[in-house]
Amino acid sequence: MHKLAGYHHIHAEGRAHQLRRRIALEAARLISEHGIRDYQLAKRKAARHVGVSEDGYLPRNAEIEEALREHQRLFRAEEQAHALQARRLAARDAMRFLQAFEPRLVGPVLEGTADTHSPVNLHVFDDSPERVTGFLRDHGVAFETRARTLRLDRARSAEFPVLLFDAGGVAIDVTVFPLDALRQAPLNRIDERPQQRASLAALDALLAETSEGQETKG
Repeated sequence: MHKLAGYHHIHAEGRAHQLRRRIALEAARLISEHGIRDYQLAKRKAARHVGVSEDGYLPRNAEIEEALREHQRLFRAEEQAHALQARRLAARDAMRFLQAFEPRLVGPVLEGTADTHSPVNLHVFDDSPERVTGFLRDHGVAFETRARTLRLDRARSAEFPVLLFDAGGVAIDVTVFPLDALRQAPLNRIDERPQQRASLAALDALLAETSEGQETKG
C-alpha cells in the first residue's frame, strides 16, 4: 500500500512539473512574440491556453525567465541579438544625455533578454524629480509621466515617478529615485534580490566585450 501511495505521489509531482514547464514555455512565447512584459499576466494567459486553472501549477518567475532565454535561443536568436544590441546602443546614448542624474541601466537590456518589444529601462537619481522633467523640456524632449510601485525590500514598497520618451525609435523608460536610493536597488521581480544596475562605464565595457566577441566569431 505504501509503495502504491509513493507511486501516485511521484506521478502527481511529475505531472505538476510537466504542467509548470508547459505554462513557462507558453508564457515565454507570449513575452517574446507579443511583447507582454508582465510575467504574472503572461503566466496566467499561458495557463488558460494550456487549460490549467489552479494557481499551484503556475511556474515561478525564474522558470519563465529560463524558458524565455531558451525560446530566444531556439527561435529568435539573430533577431533578438540585433534588438539587444540596438537597445544597448540606445541606452548608452540616453545615459550620456542624462549623465548629470547618475543614470543606471537595469532590466532586460542589461540582463540580455531584451527583444524588439523591450524598452530601455533606466534609473536616474535626483531629490527633485522636477529637475529631471525640466531638463527634458529644456532639451525639447517630449515625454509622458507615469508612476511605478517598486519593492524596496521584503517589507516595504514605494511609488516613484516614471518618464517615458522615444529615442530613435526605441522606447526609453526612466524611473526617478532620490539620491540616497543609489545605495540600494529595489527588488528584482524574478528572484526578489536587489536589481542589477550598470553605470555608463559598465555598459561601455559590456558593449566593448560584445564587439570583441563578434569580431572573434567573424
